[in-house]
Amino acid sequence: MIWNLRPIYCIALIFSFTLSSALAQQKTKTQTQKWISLYNGKDLTGWDIKIAGHALNDNYKNTFRAEGDMIRVSYDEYKNFDGKYGHMYYKTPYSHYILQFEYRFLGNQVPGGEAWNVRNSGIMYHSQSAKSLTMGQEFPVSLEVQLLGGLGTGERHTGNLCTPGTQMHDMQGKLISDHCIDSKSKTYNGDRWVKAEIQVYGDSLIRHIIEGDTVFTYQKPEIGEVYWKQGKEDAYSKIWKAQDGAPLKTGYIALQAESHAIDFRNLRLLNLKTQTPPKPRIAKPAAKS
Repeated sequence: MIWNLRPIYCIALIFSFTLSSALAQQKTKTQTQKWISLYNGKDLTGWDIKIAGHALNDNYKNTFRAEGDMIRVSYDEYKNFDGKYGHMYYKTPYSHYILQFEYRFLGNQVPGGEAWNVRNSGIMYHSQSAKSLTMGQEFPVSLEVQLLGGLGTGERHTGNLCTPGTQMHDMQGKLISDHCIDSKSKTYNGDRWVKAEIQVYGDSLIRHIIEGDTVFTYQKPEIGEVYWKQGKEDAYSKIWKAQDGAPLKTGYIALQAESHAIDFRNLRLLNLKTQTPPKPRIAKPAAKS
């Protein structure tokens, strides 16, 4: 039997053309995605500062600074830390995005800082706004990618998750209310730059990435009353406790000041809006030396 291959050839040609067009459109879309620089390279325009015990945008002792290509958290004007926990909040809240940045710790901790805050800082996300914090509030209700520097001996992981006023579910669906959860990343000693990234898909999937390795993945973050039960009961805490279990879908991004000098650079954000999260790739724990 002799087959007429012309219809089959035409169908194949049409399918090939359609597929090529779709791939070309996807490539064009990727190429035209616009990263937003969160730092203008000159000053702290677009950011709000809130330091515990001080009014909104009172940059106590010049803690947050714009210098060259960096945003710096500095304590050279401090004699003692005295509980001046601070955060600097970007002006726009986001829900679905990729945030990339580099960070490095510098020198020694300011006197008066807690022992566990040596080479300890972070970036808060899905955070309440700066203006909604109370005067003495030390940490915003938020999720934190905790950034830790090595202490010269032993392991000290970075890219961990801390949860002031919040909680989350692991990838098996178990509710986790621990305040800080270890990432099992590598340890980074010295005053070196470390590349980091967080991928946030609303209240769905969230990933922490350090030097290209996905070191922590979780899902379904929400407001959690456990944090408030451990502290002093007041009218403010009652407001948050009443929202126990409410999903965290959006919020502000904030750089943390926690008693050790740290620099941030190349802070940029890609707004993903409502894109579907990709399949997570989990890094293996670092081998012990």
